Amino acid sequence: MKIAQKIVLVGALFLSFFSAGATAGQDAEILFSATLTNLEGKPMPLAPFRDKPLIINFWARWCVPCRDEFPELIALRAKYAKQGLTVLGIALEDDSAKVREFLAAYKIDYPVALAREQGLDLIRATGNAEALLPYTLIINRQGEIVLNKYGRFSQSDFEAVARRLWR
Repeated sequence: MKIAQKIVLVGALFLSFFSAGATAGQDAEILFSATLTNLEGKPMPLAPFRDKPLIINFWARWCVPCRDEFPELIALRAKYAKQGLTVLGIALEDDSAKVREFLAAYKIDYPVALAREQGLDLIRATGNAEALLPYTLIINRQGEIVLNKYGRFSQSDFEAVARRLWR
C-alpha cells in the first residue's frame, strides 16, 4: 500500500471514529423491541429496560478498550443504582460459557446479553454505521438516546449528560 493510500485510510478511520452518530433525542425503540439471548441461552427481551435511565455498552472479549472501560461501568452502576440507573452489557459473542468466564474474571456485576449478529444491526441502527467497538449509549427515562460514544467510555462522559437522565 502506498503512503498516500495509507494516509487516506487513516483519515477515513479517524473521521468514522469521531463522527457524530446518533443525534441527541433519537428514539431507542429499536433497542427495546429487540430480543437477544441471556447467558443461559434463553430469549432476553430488552423491553423491560424501557422507562429507566440506562447505559447500554456493546463489547466483545477480544476488544482491549472494551476491557478498559468495565471498571468505569461497574462504578457508575454502583454509584447511581439508587437513582434507578441500569447498566446493560451487550456482548457481540455467541459462546455463553466463555462470556460467563470472562464476566467472572472482570467482576462484571450488571446484566449482559449475547447479541451475536443482531448486535451489529442494533449498533448500526443507533448511529454507529461502522459498528466500531466499544460502543456505549446513554438513554433517558423517555427512551431518548442522550449520548452515543464510540471508543472508551468514561465517567466524565456520563457526568456530562447525567442530569438529562432523571427528568
